[in-house]
Amino acid sequence: MIKTFRDLEVYNESYSLMILAHKLAKTLPVYERNDLASQIRRASKSCPANIAEGWAKRRFEKEFKHHLDSAIGSANEMEVHIETARDLGYLQENFSNDILVRYQKLGGKLRNLQRNWKTY
Repeated sequence: MIKTFRDLEVYNESYSLMILAHKLAKTLPVYERNDLASQIRRASKSCPANIAEGWAKRRFEKEFKHHLDSAIGSANEMEVHIETARDLGYLQENFSNDILVRYQKLGGKLRNLQRNWKTY
């Protein structure tokens, strides 16, 4: 049974990815720490934060879906940042591809939650 946002699979996956993204940001070159690393940290935090805030407002369909839209947008943004880091040679291709797949799956699960939110 789902009692809090912490019981949602999408929250747990987005939180896990956020921790991974923060560790990844620490490995970027110094000159990227105030640019790409900062963007990675912000976008990765936005996803679980919007899920949590949306869950608190789930009584209001429009508000809940708005926060899930924001979480999906942040997941998509993370795909771009991961691809950028990979293509600039900061990440190994296998590692970045694994993270990309996880963010793509997360986006799909968030869309499913948007469609079926009344069942939760």
